[in-house]
Amino acid sequence: MSRFRKLIFSLGAVAVIACMSARAQADTITISGVDSGQFSTATVVCEFNAQTNTFTFTITNTSAITQPGSTSTITGIGFDLPPLGNASASGLNGFTGMQAPSLSSNFVFSDADLGNVPHGFNSVVLDFGFTTGNSGNFNSGSVNDGLLPGESASFTVSGAAFAGFTEAEICNAIFVRFQNVPDAGGSGGSDVGVPTNIPEPSSMLLLGSALIGLGGYVRRRRKQ
Repeated sequence: MSRFRKLIFSLGAVAVIACMSARAQADTITISGVDSGQFSTATVVCEFNAQTNTFTFTITNTSAITQPGSTSTITGIGFDLPPLGNASASGLNGFTGMQAPSLSSNFVFSDADLGNVPHGFNSVVLDFGFTTGNSGNFNSGSVNDGLLPGESASFTVSGAAFAGFTEAEICNAIFVRFQNVPDAGGSGGSDVGVPTNIPEPSSMLLLGSALIGLGGYVRRRRKQ
């Protein structure tokens, strides 16, 4: 086999391995309240399968509670896929979703109009979401059915409308509703959290590492 063919073969093998590894990796984003900061925080681990248009994510409430009686409970989780907003009040449609069985929380999926997103997000139109209290309204919710600090919940959403979106775009389209937030947070008792870090697509990182390794291989071959 010629050196050129060996190089092409190696490049193809590395690309396949990188793509397979990227598919297995998930993005992790950090959520922070726009008004209350550390009083309303969460982490979200999400993964998108573009072949089946299935999006899964696990959210953990990491809020710092410093006042007795306050819980910073997560009572709503919604997504406004880019571009921000939509002509229809119900946003993109055709999604189905469910929460994994949980002993600590009870969220209900909705693909309909979820109402407005408070705390300065007047232009947001949620395409789908999970709410508590059976209100179907992101601005409402039941603290008794939500996620307390230290608790986690997992969700799955699927739909053809995901076609064309990347994992990072979907992950960073999230809005998280916190209620019973400490007054010290300055948010008036509730808040909305949004991503504070933009994850770099794992496929790009892996491909970059693969190319670096391939460059080293080529240099070694040239020295022989």
